[in-house]
Amino acid sequence: MLLHYRELGEGTPFVILHGLFGNSDNWQTHAKKIASYYRVILVDQRNHGHSDWHEEFTYDLMANDLDRLMNHLDIDKFILMGHSMGGKTAMWYAHKFPEKLEKMIVVDIGIKQYPMHHNEIIKGIRSVPLENVASRSEAEKSLLPFVDSYGVRQFLLKNLYWKEKGQLAWRMNVDVLEREMTEILSSLEITENWVQTLFIRGELSNYILDEDWDAIEAVFPDSSLVTIQEAGHWVHAEQPDEFIDTVLGFCLR
Repeated sequence: MLLHYRELGEGTPFVILHGLFGNSDNWQTHAKKIASYYRVILVDQRNHGHSDWHEEFTYDLMANDLDRLMNHLDIDKFILMGHSMGGKTAMWYAHKFPEKLEKMIVVDIGIKQYPMHHNEIIKGIRSVPLENVASRSEAEKSLLPFVDSYGVRQFLLKNLYWKEKGQLAWRMNVDVLEREMTEILSSLEITENWVQTLFIRGELSNYILDEDWDAIEAVFPDSSLVTIQEAGHWVHAEQPDEFIDTVLGFCLR
């Protein structure tokens, strides 16, 4: 599968992978700042955004998708950043193709197995009567009983598009994502990896706990952890200035 992507800037390639239910558009604001120093490549992972849908959905396949794109773009060395599910894809890519990574940034995700916690979001997505809604604001009303966070609702609604006149559709493959949720939340069985890596977590997030760090550092010995204050799982959106300063400080040193 050749993934959909968009590019801006020039120089050393810097690839960004979005998280679950996201797409490359979520990272445009940050990409514009990073593009002052790098050739930024924003990627839609399979079953998300403008990339193709497929019944198979594993981190191994997503790492292979990314490698195919890098080969297509004739890129043999690059910086890789991924958020949440995209961070797990990045770590699996580092496991398979460590020689291709100059540095890696993993945003608010660890290597452990995570408990099921997207049930209400899935219910909310399923509650939207696509055949009847005429606007995103109507779709938001359907999401409201299941997703109380305004920011998360807006994040999800960015996936809606006009498939044809009067007919909204999701850009994400909801059926496959729901079916493969156990795989998405599974632990990463990877061996010691010496790619220089920065882990960024939000102070208010529970995705990387203090007690998780020893296990992460055992797999990624050349790694460091930065905690951004007053931020949750969407740390890049909640504290954008501190986030981008942290990323660039790591990459440019």
